[in-house]
Amino acid sequence: MSQSWVLGQRALREGWRTPEALLPTLFIPLFFLVVNVGQAAKIFPAASTEFLKGQSYAAFQLPNSLLLAASFGTAALFLVEDIEGGYFDKLRAAPIPRTAIVLGRLIAELVKGLLIAAALVLLSLAFGISIASGPLGFVLVIALTALWSVVFVGFMQLIALKSRSAAATNSGGLIFFPLLFLTPNFVPRDLLTRPMEIAATFNPVTYVMETLRSLILDDLTWSRILPGFAVVAALGVVMVMLNVRVIRTYD
Repeated sequence: MSQSWVLGQRALREGWRTPEALLPTLFIPLFFLVVNVGQAAKIFPAASTEFLKGQSYAAFQLPNSLLLAASFGTAALFLVEDIEGGYFDKLRAAPIPRTAIVLGRLIAELVKGLLIAAALVLLSLAFGISIASGPLGFVLVIALTALWSVVFVGFMQLIALKSRSAAATNSGGLIFFPLLFLTPNFVPRDLLTRPMEIAATFNPVTYVMETLRSLILDDLTWSRILPGFAVVAALGVVMVMLNVRVIRTYD
């Protein structure tokens, strides 16, 4: 684990040296939050919309912005730079576990994810959104968002390892947008049309979004909280296994 932490610190320093890469991570999710709320807030007034639980439509939309922010990780692009510069081959030749190579960047992404998620939630509190599940719910919102960012970046690393191309890796990130919109992002799942409801049910992002939404709009209800964490845990295990396998067979 110490080797993973050393590589994680190096990955964090890469991020601090390019702060301009972090600006879209905050600006674009906030932009979508403002636009979506501006378009639909009058359609769903807080006083008469049951699924808002007395909060504004911005509280319902906040999970979308959090997941969007969590899917702007730059770790995969930095990995491509390491591959092109030859540093990745030096890591593979070093006497360190292959898991350390994978976990190093994921640890850095976890730290960045925690900071970005905390910043977004604190900004939303300033605009009147509250976390109905209290301090523990606040912590769980931040943790789940950061863990999703780790899982997403881990799968992006697979594209980087296979393609070894910054352009292909960057384009691979666009797959998230269809997944984000095939969710109950504007209304609850039971208000979707039947085809859309089926698509959302099979989309793992749905369960992460619904867990975040439950933590923001409801008191702690573990039956609604656990599915999101279970999806992230399952995808995380698959992601790490695939990354390690690809590195071991990397030529």
